[in-house]
Amino acid sequence: MAAAAAGGAGQEKQLAPALLSFFIYNPKLGPREGEEEKKILFYHPNEVEKNEKIRNVGLCEAIVQFTRTFSPSKPAKSLHTQKNRQFFNEPEENFWMVMVVRNPVIEKYHKDGKPVIEYQEEELLDKVYSSVLQQCYSMYKLFNGTFLKAIEDGGVRVLKERLEKFFHRYLQTLHLQSCDLLDVFCGISFFPLDKMTYLKIQSFINRMEESLNIVKYTAFLYNDQLIWSGLEQDDMRILYKYLTTSLFPRHIEPELAGRDSPIRAEMPGNLQHYGRFLTGPLNLNDPEAKCRFPKIFVNTDGTYEELHLIVYKAMSAAVCFMIDASMQPTLDFCRKLDSIVGPQLTVLASDICEQYNINKRISGSEKEPQFKFIYFNHMNLAEKSTIHMRKTPSVSLTSVHPDLMKILGDINSDFTRVDEDEEIIVKAMSDYWVVGKKSDQRELYVILNQKNANLIEVNETLLMTGWGRITTSSFAGSGSCVAESSGSLTTPLSVSAFSAAASSCFLASSAFLMAISLSSHKQKFILVYHCNKFMQTYHRLK
Repeated sequence: MAAAAAGGAGQEKQLAPALLSFFIYNPKLGPREGEEEKKILFYHPNEVEKNEKIRNVGLCEAIVQFTRTFSPSKPAKSLHTQKNRQFFNEPEENFWMVMVVRNPVIEKYHKDGKPVIEYQEEELLDKVYSSVLQQCYSMYKLFNGTFLKAIEDGGVRVLKERLEKFFHRYLQTLHLQSCDLLDVFCGISFFPLDKMTYLKIQSFINRMEESLNIVKYTAFLYNDQLIWSGLEQDDMRILYKYLTTSLFPRHIEPELAGRDSPIRAEMPGNLQHYGRFLTGPLNLNDPEAKCRFPKIFVNTDGTYEELHLIVYKAMSAAVCFMIDASMQPTLDFCRKLDSIVGPQLTVLASDICEQYNINKRISGSEKEPQFKFIYFNHMNLAEKSTIHMRKTPSVSLTSVHPDLMKILGDINSDFTRVDEDEEIIVKAMSDYWVVGKKSDQRELYVILNQKNANLIEVNETLLMTGWGRITTSSFAGSGSCVAESSGSLTTPLSVSAFSAAASSCFLASSAFLMAISLSSHKQKFILVYHCNKFMQTYHRLK
């Protein structure tokens, strides 16, 4: 993506970060001289000359080995150069994945027409793009299993075939200019529900698993937000990313209304429904229809389960049924599933929509918060953002300036360096205040537009506007005891207990600001520094 703007002595063109190369190698596969090409399992772009591939892989291998001398357990994660940045990841022993990203570029043209290239070396955040590289492996593993499993199945040849088939398509979906803090979290957005509606969904899942007795795991989503999952967290996290960024966008349909909709009134005796398969047969009336479902691999660190993924959707509700891959679903099974699940899921989707609209009308009188925030809970992977208007692989529409998003990334990187709870407050040159708080495995980032405020006033404003309330109201329906999620994915949490815990930790930060000269607990300090784009004032609590 390029954007042109007039400025200075001539025109200025900005080029976003771009993928230069992506490769996977295993140094154990070609240990002797002359066998270097055997190390390379996958290389993109494939058109690169063989010697250049060998040279690039050899350089990365040398960098990793060199850094092992200083840190045997934690070798290099990234390499910074003027023109690009390289990211390294060892997802399995001796299997290395490398992603090379071109730094953002500003191309200026003088009056004589000669271009001057300026590489923005500090614009890329290591944490963000290292997370993208890790997700590349997680997505591959979800649909293909581990690298080692492929070699056990058919040797290096089978592994190369699987890597080529998967990454040839997957790398085309990487839009590096859209990556930000949400890619670091790779969290799950949970749908807010009242208790009775949640119990209806739980009852529906129990009935379906009993009627379709070959189902091992189930997941339930509404409006691309998770309500229930029987999978482990890490497996659900990557499956959720696939569903919401790949599968669902390919099957977009208009959202239907609630119980009073005239469309629903046309359903005689609930015999008609709006359910359909997103994976599997397209037409159940076709006797030649193919019942092919994608395979996924879960619990790869333990029991290593291979499953068929059946995704069925009615209106805005989607349910995922996972069955053992050794059992091949037939057309009769798919027709049975459609007849059982379709009518009930259609009614349930209508009920959820109706209850959601009621809750929305009740809470509609509240004023729009005077701040934007991102929230993430490491315990259950719950995430919420009012900064992102739209977040897909191809586009990231945010309501704030990219410089502010970079500050959020810098604060998050700072949080990872310490285990203790921490708070950082930043004032940008644009007069925005950016606040980051890490407490009890939760992270909250707030952006405020208060030009003339000081540190104490910013903190008081946050308390008055309800910092503690953000973390509860964002994930819980009115009166709900299902705070951030439901089902086996996490433990249910009472709203009152969660609110009290959140309020206490934020009140603690207020006390610190009011008594900044005291040092009754741990070392405290203020750091102020300048950079070319903005002045930042850091306030740290360690």
